[in-house]
Amino acid sequence: MSALNFVLNSTISDYPEHPYQAIKDAILGGKYNLSTTFIGTKRAQTLNKVYRQKSYIPNVLSFPLAPDCGEIYICPEIAYPEAKDFNLSQDGYIAFLFIHGCLHLKGYDHSATMESLEKRFLKRFLIV
Repeated sequence: MSALNFVLNSTISDYPEHPYQAIKDAILGGKYNLSTTFIGTKRAQTLNKVYRQKSYIPNVLSFPLAPDCGEIYICPEIAYPEAKDFNLSQDGYIAFLFIHGCLHLKGYDHSATMESLEKRFLKRFLIV
């Protein structure tokens, strides 16, 4: 049985309530092991610099570790203000970023295909 682990950073007290396990299984499969961590801006920027050689603070990062294992890091402090730009609640936008990260782990790059899949999963899982 695969695992979906959430690790909370001290910058937030809880995570949004959405069907994350079902989303992960739908995109990556039931046997995929995924760790999702909510992080602050300093850690997000450091990870982005070290592993992607980018200096900006990202809202989400995803790292494949093996064909059946990966990590997603979400920075709520950056994500929450962006939610309105996507007509989503703050919790809904966090779920959107989770979907986005899962699609990257599945091998998708930013494209019209990825955007179409994001919309499909938002609708399928009733994320608003």
